[in-house]
Amino acid sequence: MPIKIPDSLPAKSILQDENIFVMTEYRALHQDIRPLKLLLLNLMPTKIVTETQLLRQLSNTPLQIEVHLLHTISHKPKNVDKNHLKTFYISLDEIRNNYYDGMIITGAPVENLDFADVDYWPELCEIMEWTRSHVHCTLHICWGAQAGLFYHYGIKKYSLPKKLSGVYEHYALKPKSPIFRGFDDRFYVPHSRYTEVLAKDILKVPELELLAVSEKAGVYMVKTTDSRQFFITGHPEYDVNTLALEYQRDLNLGLQIQVPENYFPKDEPTKEPMVTWRAHAQLLYTNWLNYYVYQTTPYEITRVGKEVCPLE
Repeated sequence: MPIKIPDSLPAKSILQDENIFVMTEYRALHQDIRPLKLLLLNLMPTKIVTETQLLRQLSNTPLQIEVHLLHTISHKPKNVDKNHLKTFYISLDEIRNNYYDGMIITGAPVENLDFADVDYWPELCEIMEWTRSHVHCTLHICWGAQAGLFYHYGIKKYSLPKKLSGVYEHYALKPKSPIFRGFDDRFYVPHSRYTEVLAKDILKVPELELLAVSEKAGVYMVKTTDSRQFFITGHPEYDVNTLALEYQRDLNLGLQIQVPENYFPKDEPTKEPMVTWRAHAQLLYTNWLNYYVYQTTPYEITRVGKEVCPLE
């Protein structure tokens, strides 16, 4: 089934070329069903790339999903065309009275800054507080996960000795959880960050569950006990060349950066990387949408935040 996005969004033609069913707004308006309403807060500087990566993951379900794109107005991005933001993005003020079945908060390349030093931190805090009463289930990614854990539960982030960059093996601590339905015993996830959160801090908070970890990359997946918030520290949505592009960008900036681990064959950056995480990524987003959004969200969307039907 399709995702419903604006007809002229750049991701539309890319996804259609991949034989992904993208529904036009006209066709969606003539279907007598209530689509899931999903909000994507895109904090990444590469807006179109991130939109496409996440929409690709959200498309492979039997559900019709209406996606709205959100941005912060207190930050002026330098790497995206202003017309793109004006055409496709909205601000919190424009949707403050709306309700959403699900939301994704992306990462951002600001993890070396203290949270309070990020120029849009007050606005992000306002958005995260708003999700408590207006979003049924929110998925936080990478720095977005660290920001959410800090804002909601006071979980601190810690600097790593060097950038964690590569594709790492993970395992589930609660493999019977519906989020891991169909997962292998070991699965791979790309990471790209300078900071981490610690398992010992997560385990001190009764409202949080530690779901998956990596021996090398540490904490990977955390959720709240009511299943209304998920936090993942990696980037399962990354394309095959994303880490390579980041590595080249860092080299061009003159940074002392190491080759991403377990990514290039024999760790030789002249070779083409091979995807080892695609199946996990698809299952993750499909399971999240199915079990934690679609199956538990109130049919009357204005009841979001008032009715909860947890699976576990």
